[in-house]
Amino acid sequence: MGGIGQKRRTAAALVLAVAAFSGAVVRAEDEPATCSKEDFEAVVETAAGSLRDLNSKNRPAFQEKLRELMVKRKWSHDEFIEKAKPFVQDDKTAVYDQQTDELLSAIGSMGQEGASAATPDCALLLELRARMKVLVDTQTAKWAYMFDKLSAELAK
Repeated sequence: MGGIGQKRRTAAALVLAVAAFSGAVVRAEDEPATCSKEDFEAVVETAAGSLRDLNSKNRPAFQEKLRELMVKRKWSHDEFIEKAKPFVQDDKTAVYDQQTDELLSAIGSMGQEGASAATPDCALLLELRARMKVLVDTQTAKWAYMFDKLSAELAK
């Protein structure tokens, strides 16, 4: 019948396929002639910094919108805790979270592999950069989805 689990697996497979394809395209066109262990470490640190920046930019505004909804609906604190959950956790955010976890795991292991290799693999570095971009894009899409969902509720 398809079901939610199947939809999640299909969405995750699609994102990973796009990531793999875009990595292959980037690798063929832009593979650096040389790279260093520091380049791998820098890519991982850049990914971590981008995610921190994204969260620090979006979290306060999102929390403010949640407070607006609480006031508008006249929810008590306990009601708010329960009724706000669907705005931060649903089937679609679960897919984003699964994709993020998979990408973080791959980025971490690829970064470690590249930084510890006797001779750095520049093609691996390019793949690492591509996955980092997909990670940031995934988190950007998740924030946009949550903001859109909350804004629609506030407009009611």
